[in-house]
Amino acid sequence: MLQVQYLLGGFVASLFGFALLPGLRWRKKNGGGHVGNSAGIRTGGADVVGNVLQGGGTDVIVVGAGVAGAALAYTLGKDGRNVLVIERDLSEPDRIVGELLQPGGYLKLIELGLEDCVRDIDAQRVLGYALFKDGRDKKLSYPLEKFDDDISGRSFHNGRFIQKMREKVASLPNAKLEQGTVTSLIEENGTVNGVNYKTKNGEELRAHAPLTIVCDGCFSNLRRSLCTPKVEVPSHFVGLVLENCELPYPNHGHVILADPSPILFYPISSTEVRCLVDVPGQKLPSVANGEMANYLKTVVAPQLPAKLHDAFISAIDRGTVRTMPNKSMPASPYPTPGALLMGDAFNMRHPLTGGGMTVALSDIAVLRNLLTPLRDLSDSSALCNYLESFYTLRKPTASTINTLAGALYKVFCASPDQAMKEMRQACFDYLSLGGVFSSGPVALLSGLNPRPLSLVCHFFAVAIYGVGRLLLPFPSPKRLWIGARLISGASNIIFPIIKAEGVRQMFFPATVPAYYRAPPTSEKI
Repeated sequence: MLQVQYLLGGFVASLFGFALLPGLRWRKKNGGGHVGNSAGIRTGGADVVGNVLQGGGTDVIVVGAGVAGAALAYTLGKDGRNVLVIERDLSEPDRIVGELLQPGGYLKLIELGLEDCVRDIDAQRVLGYALFKDGRDKKLSYPLEKFDDDISGRSFHNGRFIQKMREKVASLPNAKLEQGTVTSLIEENGTVNGVNYKTKNGEELRAHAPLTIVCDGCFSNLRRSLCTPKVEVPSHFVGLVLENCELPYPNHGHVILADPSPILFYPISSTEVRCLVDVPGQKLPSVANGEMANYLKTVVAPQLPAKLHDAFISAIDRGTVRTMPNKSMPASPYPTPGALLMGDAFNMRHPLTGGGMTVALSDIAVLRNLLTPLRDLSDSSALCNYLESFYTLRKPTASTINTLAGALYKVFCASPDQAMKEMRQACFDYLSLGGVFSSGPVALLSGLNPRPLSLVCHFFAVAIYGVGRLLLPFPSPKRLWIGARLISGASNIIFPIIKAEGVRQMFFPATVPAYYRAPPTSEKI
């Protein structure tokens, strides 16, 4: 009977997909490290002034040297720009997120010439996921058959990865890394032309450039100058490191569909496994008074696979529990001459799917391609008008990853609502069908096939499959009612996320005028 349910569910999902695709197509048709050459000149101990190209001054100021900032600085520096990077702390970061790079992100890393940054840091290859629920488990492999053997996900210590990227920036003669805290943007007549910052020694300086790109992370203190942030904190991650722990499926991320919300495990070195326990809401059990340890031992530990239980308890007993808010923020910039936002300062999604670095690297590739035809960046108004196309060109990839992260988190969380329980079970069973039912969603999650239409088709195929399971062997009024609420609940999950991302930009970017915007004619090579 179970096989009949699977086959019927798969058949219904396929019919749904074929029914949906023509309609959407019709709509579309009709509708610190060492530094190289100085990036500026100090005058009177108070200014670092870029002479806007002619004097070999600064072309671009990058605020922040995390994953996005360092990758962007290297990419622009390699293209011949004079880049000044100002980072609050150039020592090795120590974070519990930003440790899993999806295969789609690794492809972007290669495209940007940064693939060697995952070498010599004990990074681990990641080949897919293992999903656990109620004593059952299923391995979900990345669809990598069409790629070279080197292509896969990578997991690592975030700080080691960032330091390698900073070394790449420092190796460029036209890039400068400087430790300092940017306190404000310098704005004149509505145009940003630099930043005020304070050095490690407390010296207050100014730096000028025709383009300033803010990449100062999820806790950005500059984003309010460039966008209208709508930051949500649906949950927190509680992070631990399990030592000398063997995962049930080597070289795979592990997702346990626990109560109240998912638990993640993935390797970050040859001897360490990262565990991230999602705790919904904005209030956490106290770490200081032992409430957190008690919560982890009594609520979380009993839900783990036996193979991970003892190592998990040992990690708690070592007392190295750390927490991190999980933030979500749609990209909602207002174009500002002379400035751009990038990375987590610009756009965030729930980190459940590990898509943040993939979005950032993809954005950098889009921006690099837009800036390539320009000789200089001195015409701020024309450049701002041209770069509005960036916000459209990035949308299909970024919105697919953002929407999937938000939707999966809501589906994977436990709920007292019977309809949502059925949706959660349907998702697990749908992925367990194998074939296109697993490879399709995993290709979306991994950034290998970031197509919004495919995401919507699979999401509602899961919902229809869940209804099919409810109606077998015989429908009843109660089951019909639950099925209707399941479809309604699925719609209430995904449509608000899509609306926040922008329906037109996400599904029909070619209809947005900025999509076709050409570089300023005076700037073309």
